[in-house]
Amino acid sequence: MAAKKKIFRNDHPSLDIVNSHGVELSGKRIVLCIAGSVAAYKAIELARLLMRHGADVKCVTSNAVTKLIQPEYFKWATGNQVVTKLTGELEHIRLADYNQSDLVVVYPATANALGKLANGIDDTPVSTVLTVGFGSKIPILMCLAMHTSMYENSAVKKNINFLKNKIEFLSPQMIEGKAKSPEPEDVLNYVLRKFGYSSILKNKKVLMTAGPTIEYIDPIRVITNLSSGKTGSLLASELISAGAKVTLVYGPANEEPPKGAKIINVTTGKEMFDQTKKELRKKYDIVIMAAAASDYTPQKTSKSKIKSDKESLEIRLKKAPKIIDQVKKLQKKSILIGFKAETNITKNALIKSAQNKMKDSGADVIIANDIGKKYQRNPNFNQVFFVDDKKITASGWKKKEKVVKFIIKEIEKKMK
Repeated sequence: MAAKKKIFRNDHPSLDIVNSHGVELSGKRIVLCIAGSVAAYKAIELARLLMRHGADVKCVTSNAVTKLIQPEYFKWATGNQVVTKLTGELEHIRLADYNQSDLVVVYPATANALGKLANGIDDTPVSTVLTVGFGSKIPILMCLAMHTSMYENSAVKKNINFLKNKIEFLSPQMIEGKAKSPEPEDVLNYVLRKFGYSSILKNKKVLMTAGPTIEYIDPIRVITNLSSGKTGSLLASELISAGAKVTLVYGPANEEPPKGAKIINVTTGKEMFDQTKKELRKKYDIVIMAAAASDYTPQKTSKSKIKSDKESLEIRLKKAPKIIDQVKKLQKKSILIGFKAETNITKNALIKSAQNKMKDSGADVIIANDIGKKYQRNPNFNQVFFVDDKKITASGWKKKEKVVKFIIKEIEKKMK
């Protein structure tokens, strides 16, 4: 099972607002670095907006900020301790070392903070966290705020040019001779888009199946497959980040199901079939059949453990009903996306198999992949073909996380 990410959350009452406006950022750990500008007061609103969409937010302030706003205010807003100085607890490492956070937002970002990052100066909590995050390649979003004359200073421009392909910038608002910080809502929208938010998929209702099923031979012996559920879980997570409302019928997989989805846990193929059919009484915009459900199930299941003293044992199997074949009968207008896995066949044979499945099931799309020897050598990588009635698009051989992003983009195109 994949290691769980550490999060900043505790039992502070301010955390009651988390997920109140959406779950697109659920599980995302965001470090909010607040530099010494009068616009620092807006960082409180930004922190709350990020939290309302599910993020865990931890604030780091410069000394100049503490003269404008008491640190307790940021603690009240986020429910977390505020880093105002670095101690033996190594706060900069805890927050910004490799994989410790998902994003560092500098809001507001002064010319001073910009210059220190560009030149490797780390003499404040903010600059030190940025130096560590920059080195560990955690994404950094800098929201600039300063007087126009400072913004147009050649040294500042040099720093921006040096960093522009290494970090992300959100342009300031040019108002009253000042490069004012973007509004908190603009930063929120930028962050949502960064983590996959989609105006096309927003509020779309998605029903998914994922994971394997287990078919019992007797109370302790089963027929199953080696599906980890990782692709299905990642796909559900990306859909949630995109703003979709996801219901996941989930078999006994190794992967933790994503936060923000309605999870219906099942074990056997019959349970998955029955629960999916029950859900299809409701209206869904998209139905994705990503589960590796068993094609066959024992004709009879022994109620007690089968004795192990027999020289041979014959088990009769019967064909299990195909869940995908029921979808269009109950949801004619839904976009139906199925998966087709084969092993060690040619690309043309794989695509032909996908096209046959699309025809037999009435699916709008089949996502095909070969899970043979190459895949089994490194199951964290995959290549899929997005097959519909108009075109065939390949993802290329990539990490599953990137393959899932490719699938989301193709689904968006399909819905335009």
